[in-house]
Amino acid sequence: MINTNESASTSTIQNLTRIILGLFMILAGIGHLSIQRQEFQSQVPDWISLNKDLVVILSGMIEILLGVAMIFWRKQRIKIGITLAIFYVLVFPGNIAQYTEHRDAFGLDTDTKRLIRLFFQPVLIFLALWSTGALKQLIRKSPGHK
Repeated sequence: MINTNESASTSTIQNLTRIILGLFMILAGIGHLSIQRQEFQSQVPDWISLNKDLVVILSGMIEILLGVAMIFWRKQRIKIGITLAIFYVLVFPGNIAQYTEHRDAFGLDTDTKRLIRLFFQPVLIFLALWSTGALKQLIRKSPGHK
């Protein structure tokens, strides 16, 4: 069992990365709720039975909360890092849908650009875990690790 209450020490570069990732999430969330709302709707897969605008609004609010938590809730940064990584996994089908359904948004107006973007999601997952010390904690607690 992973003890997410333990405080993992993080370096200055990890802390800077965590803050930048938090700011990125806040800006993305604001975009969801305002000027990029329609573009974000293009990422909501058709198989999601909820109203696309509602999905965009809810995910935008979650992004803002996660961004603020990444920056300011330092005592819970391992939990926040794991939560953000899970969020990135949960929204990945939207990125896949944008690619497979050939939907233009955010300057991704070719299949090649949309495909390349898919490879950045694992990077975001890694950064969420690494910058918060969660990756170190997960590795330390994994079976077989000494």
